[in-house]
Amino acid sequence: MKVRFHSVNFTADIKLLNFVQTKLNKLDVFFDRILVADTYFKVEPMSDKGNKLVEIKLRVPGKELMVKKCSQSFEGAIDKARQALKVALLKYKGKLKTVD
Repeated sequence: MKVRFHSVNFTADIKLLNFVQTKLNKLDVFFDRILVADTYFKVEPMSDKGNKLVEIKLRVPGKELMVKKCSQSFEGAIDKARQALKVALLKYKGKLKTVD
């Protein structure tokens, strides 16, 4: 799967990008036809905790799945987003099987 990274108003370090690549590659276990994953990293100007926002768009044949998650760290937000995408992929895969 090809993963594209977009960081808004800051530069993401290589450790974060490798972490995201590793986590998203694990989604291939649940659905092997993922085409592209676009990841967006943003730091919200809020003063409270949980201002790290991650948005992931997965392109699969015939559909685009999108998830937004906030956390105190980008790693935590990625973990939450990956779990939500896992559920969405399994649901989408179930719908495909009922059509076949």
